[in-house]
Amino acid sequence: MTSQEALFNYNLRLGDTSLILAQRLSEWTGHGPFLEEDLALTNIALDIFGRGKALLEYAAKTEGKGRTEDDLAFFRNDREYFNALITEQPNGDYAKTIVRQALIDCFDLAFYSELSKSKDETLAGIAAKSIKEITYHKRHSFSWVNRFGNGTEESFNRLQNGLNEIWPYAGELFEMNEVDALLIKEGIAVDLSMLKANWEKEISQLLAKANLVAPEGTYVQTGSRKGLHGEHLSYILAEMQSLPRMHPTAKW
Repeated sequence: MTSQEALFNYNLRLGDTSLILAQRLSEWTGHGPFLEEDLALTNIALDIFGRGKALLEYAAKTEGKGRTEDDLAFFRNDREYFNALITEQPNGDYAKTIVRQALIDCFDLAFYSELSKSKDETLAGIAAKSIKEITYHKRHSFSWVNRFGNGTEESFNRLQNGLNEIWPYAGELFEMNEVDALLIKEGIAVDLSMLKANWEKEISQLLAKANLVAPEGTYVQTGSRKGLHGEHLSYILAEMQSLPRMHPTAKW
């Protein structure tokens, strides 16, 4: 694997993860628990879409085959996607969506803070812009976890059930392969092993404040680094890609 191929795959992984998460969050548009929160989550989705667009645009440039970010988003199948599995899981109720977002936001803030130091100027620039947005995202999701966990019996139970369902997918966020190894040596990628201890500490503190208990003995779900996904991604792509595939030459 060449450095260019590794960088292309790395950009795809980051771009796909942002794109699919944003697509999931956008499903709440018009369905939020109240107007202000509906708008908040919609704006968060737009922030993440923007990050995904920038990363896929850079991926297309890195590939050097004349494809655009739209080509990468709308004309690849599920086996060609490398998004983290946690992002494609169904939203469930609002508590599940919020706890999923909290786990991801905590990881993303640490990750993009480190990526902003990358020797790759484009990645560093995207990361620097993202940090400001993710700081707000994390504050939002953490506050709602605390509110649900210390609210009614119903809100607590929904939050705990959501955590139980999503927890097995969180560990994959820290998985690395030969792409990471090559780019870490070049000072481009983030060493994910350096982030895990602090992430676990922050999440443990959050769960304690919300009276939640992390599931024990769960099997970490992996596969996305190899393009392996569950059935959920296929349905997301079918909806997301339907119009561009019907009218691939359309101009807007």
